[in-house]
Amino acid sequence: MAEYQNIRTGRHCTFALHAHLVFVTKYRHKVFKDAHPQRIEEIMRAVCEDFECESVEFNGEDNHVHLPLNFPPKVALSKLVNSLNGVSSRRLRQEHPELVRHYWRAQRLRSDSCFAGSDGGAPPSIVRQYIEQQNRPL
Repeated sequence: MAEYQNIRTGRHCTFALHAHLVFVTKYRHKVFKDAHPQRIEEIMRAVCEDFECESVEFNGEDNHVHLPLNFPPKVALSKLVNSLNGVSSRRLRQEHPELVRHYWRAQRLRSDSCFAGSDGGAPPSIVRQYIEQQNRPL
């Protein structure tokens, strides 16, 4: 129970809402290399701040990224996911034009689909450990 001490409060509520989001590339192409994951993390953390969400951890591999977060009840998870996916994809394409070869047919870098799940009662340390074990591209 000690790991759930990060109970947050709002004006009229107390909450501890956790979600684990996974974003995948279009056709699961192995797109991310070098500094891409670091830049995606920076972009996603900024979007989370705009939504008053708290990004807990970030990691991923060459074709997907994991983002567990805490969010307030006023945030519709679907709107947050759309914003995270759209903003990060758009900025990454603007900053790294060499990625065009991965999305020329679909005109998008990321898949429209996303995994969003609660941690199902698993302690945050277990979820964090799983995400830390992802093989970040070099």
